[in-house]
Amino acid sequence: QVQLVDSGGGLVQAGDSLRLSCAASGSTISGYSTGWFRQAPGKEREFVARISWSGTRRNYADSVKGRFTISRDNAKNTVYLQMNSLKPDDTALYYCAASTDLTGSDLSSAYTYWGQGTQVTVSS
Repeated sequence: QVQLVDSGGGLVQAGDSLRLSCAASGSTISGYSTGWFRQAPGKEREFVARISWSGTRRNYADSVKGRFTISRDNAKNTVYLQMNSLKPDDTALYYCAASTDLTGSDLSSAYTYWGQGTQVTVSS
């Protein structure tokens, strides 16, 4: 059992940077595979990034590869998503999520625990 609270969203200009945070409580986040998803109005929820339970492996969607970085601070029990070179197409509600499937997955259906979502809006 883990609870997730994501934060850090906001309104930024294209080319700017933003860092999202996902604070976990109730359990150590290192016991889960964790990831970030996003959903824009009228679009399906899509995978953004994930990090393995061990923290040694990371996966990214092609659309964000090279621009976004997922990381974890075990001491703070927090997962981060560093977002650089933001584009208007990155505008969405971003969710952090945790999965008990320690093999990891890009599918939202594999994740049991979710944050409430934090809005990222990128203007041109």
